[in-house]
Amino acid sequence: MSKTNAERLLKQSNVSFESISYPVDLSDLSAQAVSEKIKFPLSSVFKTLVLEDDQKNYLFAVISGEEEVNLKAVARASAAKKVSLVPMKVLESLTGYVRGGVSPIGAKKAFPVFLSDRAIGQPFIIISAGKRGQQIKLSPDDLLEFTSGILYRNR
Repeated sequence: MSKTNAERLLKQSNVSFESISYPVDLSDLSAQAVSEKIKFPLSSVFKTLVLEDDQKNYLFAVISGEEEVNLKAVARASAAKKVSLVPMKVLESLTGYVRGGVSPIGAKKAFPVFLSDRAIGQPFIIISAGKRGQQIKLSPDDLLEFTSGILYRNR
C-alpha cells in the first residue's frame, strides 16, 4: 500500500506510528464505522475537523469519535471570537483531503492543531492517514509534538 503524505512525514521525522487499513464504505464514513472495522474502541479513534475562525484563519480540531465538537471551546482555545465548520465544498481545495480522509498532518497548508484533552492518558490515538481507508496509530504526545499542537478541553 502506498504511503500517504502524513505517513511519509512521520517516517522522515522518525515518529513511531503504525498504519492501519480498512475497507471503505462511502455510505458511512463515521468514526463509529471506522472503529468497528479496525476493531479499536471508539474512544481511541479521533476525527479531524477543519474549522474557520471569524478572522478567516483555519485550524484542525482533532476530537475523539465519542465527542461532538464544541465550537465555543475551540474558539476559546484558539483565542477567536467564534469558529465554524468549513463547508464540504472547500474542504479538498483547502487541505488536499476529502471528507473521511482528513489528517492533521500533511495537508496542503499546515494549520494549527487543537487536540481534545480526551487524548490525555491514552497510550495511543488513531487518526486519518490522509485518505479514506487508511489510519495512523500513534501516541497523542507524538501528535502534539509533531504538529506543535495545543491540547484543549472540548466542553
